[in-house]
Amino acid sequence: MRAVVFTSPDQPVEVLDVDIAPPGPGEVKIKIAGAGVCHSDLHLQRGDWPHPAPLVMGHEGSGVVVELGAGVTNLAEGDHVVISWVAPCGTCRHCLAGREARCELAASVVLPGGVLFDGTSRLSRNGQTVHHYLGTSSFAEYAIVPASGAIKIRQDAPLDVVALVGCAVATGVGAVMNTAKVEAGSTVVVIGCGGVGLSVVQGARLAGASRVIAVDLRREKADVAATMGATDVIDASSTNAIEAVRDLVPDGIDYAFDAIGHTATTEQAIAMLGLGGAAVIVGLPATGARASFEPLALAEAEQRILGCNYGSVRPAIDIPIMVDQYMAGDLMLDELVSDRRGLEDAARSLDELRTGAPLRTLLIP
Repeated sequence: MRAVVFTSPDQPVEVLDVDIAPPGPGEVKIKIAGAGVCHSDLHLQRGDWPHPAPLVMGHEGSGVVVELGAGVTNLAEGDHVVISWVAPCGTCRHCLAGREARCELAASVVLPGGVLFDGTSRLSRNGQTVHHYLGTSSFAEYAIVPASGAIKIRQDAPLDVVALVGCAVATGVGAVMNTAKVEAGSTVVVIGCGGVGLSVVQGARLAGASRVIAVDLRREKADVAATMGATDVIDASSTNAIEAVRDLVPDGIDYAFDAIGHTATTEQAIAMLGLGGAAVIVGLPATGARASFEPLALAEAEQRILGCNYGSVRPAIDIPIMVDQYMAGDLMLDELVSDRRGLEDAARSLDELRTGAPLRTLLIP
């Protein structure tokens, strides 16, 4: 199959022919319909996160099941699925407690090792192992994933655009609903209006937040947030974001979401909080990044800092619900898509993502 292969930060990504083995026990093969280009892919390309290589990139995807491995009974050939880049093992203590986003097998073996549940890869090239990225590798014509990572959805949903539910939307909406548990009437600020940040904005709207303030260095992206539920927008390129938020909500914010993941934006989110407020770290920084805050101020104001991995989602439950919300018109997905391109445009799409201009580019194999 054709796939986008990453070798090292010093070499450009390439579209190459990669051998793909049949699905093993408990696995399925998916024909990819669409794959979103995400900042996590950019972190990988820049070398921000160490990962075994070579590998096939991509972790946000959707498609059609075309082959079942032994023992798979919950899916059938022809099923439409969104790929969850956390495929729950179903047996660790977090999975059994309904905290699948913290799956211990995914966190300790699959995600850092570039492999599937059994510790091996289904991908190779000229006899050399090619690794999976986040257990997914959706920048390709096909993907092999654990069956628990192939989430069956309704057949009438547009199959390419719902790829975004597999990461950006699940992460952003889930951060509001699951991680922070935003209450109706709360005040919310969202720093960063890319695909994840705009999904946070939509989650805050669905949660009934009374005020949703969108902050971005690009005014045009903040303006998109206004169409998705933001009540106020701040152009951070021309004003101090903390002061601007305090002008709008003098007592401080109930929930501040950092959808960027830079040290500066994390510290801004904490500084925007009011009494009892929570800063939710959704965007992921480079390995080793450090942010600072004043513990005394945090304690005296009963504030919290919450880490958010994958929107704390239960993939098999939350992903179909979000697809249903899209089909009902409650979630806006089409507006998140900046462009649709072929696999051969992956490198160009990653370069453009560095500029902060696009929302989500979909690669269509």
